[in-house]
Amino acid sequence: MRKCGVLLPVSSLPSAYGIGCFSKEAYKFVDKLQEAGQSCWQILPLGPTSYGDSPYQSFSTFAGNPYFIDPENLVERGWITKKQCDSYDFGDNREYVDYAKIYNSRFKLLRTAWKNSNISKDAGFRKFVKENSRWLDDYALYMAVKASFDNVCWVEWDEDIKTRKPQAMKAYQKKYAEEIEFYQFQQYLFRVQWEKLKAYANSKGISIIGDIPIYVAFDSSDAWANPELFQFDEDCNPTAVAGCPPDAFSATGQLWGNPLYNWEYHKKTGYQWWLQRLTACYQMYDVVRIDHFRAFDAYYSIPAGAKTAEIGEWKPGPGYELFAAMKKELGEREVIAEDLGFLTPSVLKLVKRTGYPGMKVLQFAFDSREDSDYLPHNYPQNCVVYTGTHDNDTVLGWYRSLKRADKRFCDRYLNLSRSRKKEVHWEFIRAAYASVANLAVIPMQDFLGLGAEARINTPSTLGDNWKWRMLPGAFTAETAERMREMAKLYGRQIKA
Repeated sequence: MRKCGVLLPVSSLPSAYGIGCFSKEAYKFVDKLQEAGQSCWQILPLGPTSYGDSPYQSFSTFAGNPYFIDPENLVERGWITKKQCDSYDFGDNREYVDYAKIYNSRFKLLRTAWKNSNISKDAGFRKFVKENSRWLDDYALYMAVKASFDNVCWVEWDEDIKTRKPQAMKAYQKKYAEEIEFYQFQQYLFRVQWEKLKAYANSKGISIIGDIPIYVAFDSSDAWANPELFQFDEDCNPTAVAGCPPDAFSATGQLWGNPLYNWEYHKKTGYQWWLQRLTACYQMYDVVRIDHFRAFDAYYSIPAGAKTAEIGEWKPGPGYELFAAMKKELGEREVIAEDLGFLTPSVLKLVKRTGYPGMKVLQFAFDSREDSDYLPHNYPQNCVVYTGTHDNDTVLGWYRSLKRADKRFCDRYLNLSRSRKKEVHWEFIRAAYASVANLAVIPMQDFLGLGAEARINTPSTLGDNWKWRMLPGAFTAETAERMREMAKLYGRQIKA
């Protein structure tokens, strides 16, 4: 079945309080997706973010970002007043998130709501805490202890709690019992609000495509609570870290710094932690996009302490064995394999064996020097086509910066006359929709015809990423109608 959808991070939704969240604007966005004939809403990871604000560096792979909790819902519950909400400074630029102001205000607002909630008496809260204790106990304690150590990474904590000595664990749990409840409170609200929004989207015929980073952050409850899962030395420091080798996009490669998995240990446990992680994902999403899928075949290992990713080596990952365990435990589930970049025959073989659709990105197609698998005439049906991803510039920003020869090739391929170049973004969308790919997903910025100012992320940079927000009213009825007409023309429309 041919489908189409929109890529828009939750943080990029318009809202009254500085960052997109599970507010009424999110529900209006779902309504617009239905109006536009779309089948899917793809989002970025929903985890709580740390330094750099990247959703791919989270304090927990199981937890949700408290920034996404809708303050207006807290007003409705009587836990905080609208006047109190409006008293905080969340930033005044409706097009960009001011993370410093969000950080300094959002938790104060949530703490006020928690103190007024008497949440410990709430049966739903108690049930949530009990049912999610496997990860929530560690996460809530981690965040409370982390705050007590001025938010430094767990590897710098006192030795007894760093290594989770039973006596220390009990002492900290007792000492910070109230703080632990505060973090449990955040996760409960996040889950309740998200599940309500997801159910609404599903009722409108919209599936949610979630995103799971292959790696977890070193500064996370996952790494602290489960050091045996990772390549750590006896002092819990990574012996090697993740990244990508040098390529045409980066002369020194990409040094992500995430801890690498101890795949031998995972294999011995039957990949239990991964199965728990994936089970949690399918409680949150309908479809899961697995980031950096190639690392399941072979991963790039960089010695700990290296300043760049230039010195590293490829090592074997778990291969199909992990996905065989997943299919046995969870049955056949919808997965999108992020298989971008240089792919070896063994990676291609793994993707094919899983049966999961890979990704095609139109911005990667127009190299005038060679034919490309990213050109639409080379697609298989079992793939997902994007004009660009969160790591790419917008179509307009990308097109304006193309080399002359590549731009000529692009113009010829898409039949871009001078008049049609004025709407190059729509011609890219048309090419994606017209392709044989079963699913076409377009970043919202490209539907809106925005330039480089609306880029979400520039890999290997810090300071100006994950900030763009869609302005209120930008998703107009005219845009929705045009999206619907194109979806209908190319057989991708859902019924309103």
